[in-house]
Amino acid sequence: MNRIWYRVTIILTIGVLAFGSMNVRAQPASTLLDWLSAYCPDCLSKSSRRTGVYVLESGENALLARAWLTERAQATIDVQYFIWEPDNIGILAAEALLAAADRGVRVRVLVDDFLLETENRILANINQHPNVELRIYNPKHHVGVSVIERVYYLFFDFKSFNQRMHDKVAIFDDHVSITGGRNMADEYFDYDSVYNFRDRDVLLAGSVTDKVKENFDEFWNSSLALSIDALVEPSPAERDESFRLELQAYANNPSNFDPKVRERIADVSTRIQAVVDDMVWTDVEFINDAPGKVSTSLDLKTYGRLVEEVSAAQRSILIETPYLIFPEDGIALLAKKVTEGVRVKVVTNSMLSTDNPMAFSGYQQQRASIIEAGIELFEFRHDASIRDEIITQTPTNTHATISLHAKSMVVDGARLFIGSFNLDPRSAQLNTEVGVLIENPTLAKALSRQIEKDMLPENSWAISQQFNPDHLASWQKNVEIWFYGLLPITSLL
Repeated sequence: MNRIWYRVTIILTIGVLAFGSMNVRAQPASTLLDWLSAYCPDCLSKSSRRTGVYVLESGENALLARAWLTERAQATIDVQYFIWEPDNIGILAAEALLAAADRGVRVRVLVDDFLLETENRILANINQHPNVELRIYNPKHHVGVSVIERVYYLFFDFKSFNQRMHDKVAIFDDHVSITGGRNMADEYFDYDSVYNFRDRDVLLAGSVTDKVKENFDEFWNSSLALSIDALVEPSPAERDESFRLELQAYANNPSNFDPKVRERIADVSTRIQAVVDDMVWTDVEFINDAPGKVSTSLDLKTYGRLVEEVSAAQRSILIETPYLIFPEDGIALLAKKVTEGVRVKVVTNSMLSTDNPMAFSGYQQQRASIIEAGIELFEFRHDASIRDEIITQTPTNTHATISLHAKSMVVDGARLFIGSFNLDPRSAQLNTEVGVLIENPTLAKALSRQIEKDMLPENSWAISQQFNPDHLASWQKNVEIWFYGLLPITSLL
């Protein structure tokens, strides 16, 4: 664990203070529902029929919302993520959930196995808490898997080996939920010193959370979700809590916190009040895929529902996606909409900003066809000016590269989508995805403003047949992407 402390900086104490139960400030003893009743008397009546929606554009707001909700939850917390890194944010989030479990909250954590790097010892110790249960989705890569087993799955069970749970969901007391593009790691909350994502989540309070919970339970009870106890050798009878003690000692040391950080944390309740005041109460449709989605058909729930929305467009389609590789007939569908008079604008990562050169190779091969279809195409800048607006400036992340990771769409300025779905074959055919579809002009126009801001010249390059910024990237990255382009892997991207 010592390597963690070398990476901790003052600004990351936001995560410690917000996520932990460190008694940094006094907290009134109230549940989420009590708080809503006190500060928003009509919210409970609204929530039985509709859903309060608040879009979390900045990493800091997304982090603090999760922190506040974790502290307030009294009964249950269910979390489901594709990536949960053993970095500062990931470890401190784990500490927060353990702190909630200490006060009697039932905590369930479901994480995909593919990119899970946490030591088996830590996973086993977390799972030993009487109020915590940890399960791993489709464990064929890391947890409890030998090298021989991994090779077997790769060559003899590749479809299942390659299928991932890409969902990102957190549910608090079965009443409030968060979903969107963010995984649990530093770079998704803008606190990484090298690389941060321009991402987007949505906070949901009310009736739609029942559907979010149903989806979580379906995954939790799936045969693909295995308990740590079934995967990892039992640990010693006495739980090893040294990693928790280190975190608590660090957080309880007043010399570690800058006054500005204290002010930010002390103001969380005020900011949450502002969030509730700004919520838009409306009807929300939660869309999701079933566990184990592996198909060659595109007639799937999430993708199929999004195709329906695109097909119904009359005036405009705005799309923001980090990876742009159109599945079968995707370009043709949008080209048809263009001929019908629909204006289609798409922003995705440039070669300089992408975190996935393999995916960019697939997009690069389609780029000319996308432009020929009449789609207005933009590529996000690695030095986008919007980074100064959405990323809280710290001494460590001032010069960090920014990459696009938000997955959103607005149709006709009236309907919007926010979720985990990337516009690529993997999201359409292989990975399970989640998201919300909302018909609400107020929310749609606000999201349109954000996406169009990301398309401005200071944030993105306008792409044409005559210009793209590939030549500005390093020759090594160009060669890497050229090599990937030679491989027959488009359906896997």
